[in-house]
Amino acid sequence: MAPQPVASPGYWQGVWKRLRRDPVTLACGGILLLMLFAILAAPLLAPADPFQTSMLRRLRPVGTPNYILGSDELGRDMLTRLLYGGRLSWFIGITPVVIAFGVGGLLGIVAGFAGGWVNMLIMRVTDVFYAFPSVLLAVAISGALGAGVFNAILSLTLVFIPQIIRVAESTTTSVRNLDYVEAARGSGAGAMSIVRVHILPNVLGPIFVYATSLISVSMIIASGLSFLGLGTKPPEAEWGLMLNTLRSAIYSQPLLAMLPGLCIFVTSMCFNLVSDGLRAAMDVRN
Repeated sequence: MAPQPVASPGYWQGVWKRLRRDPVTLACGGILLLMLFAILAAPLLAPADPFQTSMLRRLRPVGTPNYILGSDELGRDMLTRLLYGGRLSWFIGITPVVIAFGVGGLLGIVAGFAGGWVNMLIMRVTDVFYAFPSVLLAVAISGALGAGVFNAILSLTLVFIPQIIRVAESTTTSVRNLDYVEAARGSGAGAMSIVRVHILPNVLGPIFVYATSLISVSMIIASGLSFLGLGTKPPEAEWGLMLNTLRSAIYSQPLLAMLPGLCIFVTSMCFNLVSDGLRAAMDVRN
């Protein structure tokens, strides 16, 4: 009896197989999932009201009975504030990247596939925004629009769209010139069919991986905007704003003042390492 052919594993099966051999990516992904569960379940896990103040219980140190992580400058429970603050920090950090992924990816693919004057128009406008450093551009836009969550998200979205456009355009241009795309075009396939069948499956992966690497940058810049008073407004809980309000306690309760910064550091580092792991796993050469 002739041996039965063995089906070769698919691309995504290979990606998952490589991810399972990467303990750092798995560990960071697990930490992010735990943090996501904690902030989503904040109403169930938080031991107190995030807005309840008490000047008699202000700046309680970490480990105080009934205040596991201490209390802030207004006597509010720090564990509760960190849980609720994570909600806003994650929302402001991830939402601009998601919007930029959709808008910037679409514009970059159009520019890369169409070429000619369409590419010239989109990329020259992109270069105007890309010429400014991300932090300075975000601060300038937020300063012009004013403080607020919506304005912070809008400023970060405008910062990240040009970056994703560049990656999407470069990836699409390289795929557009491959032999199988030329063969599809020569066989009479329409532009939309070529984009849907041949372009999108090959460019969405690299664009997505690059977008995930921007989440860590977005969270840091968003926290910086709140720290400067250009993002979230008091009394809302947000890690960057909490760093600002606790900066006066750095000498009396340094560990307490470091907690929001530690949350920002761990979250951004985990997103960065997960992005690196995804990039390595999606590289077919591995």
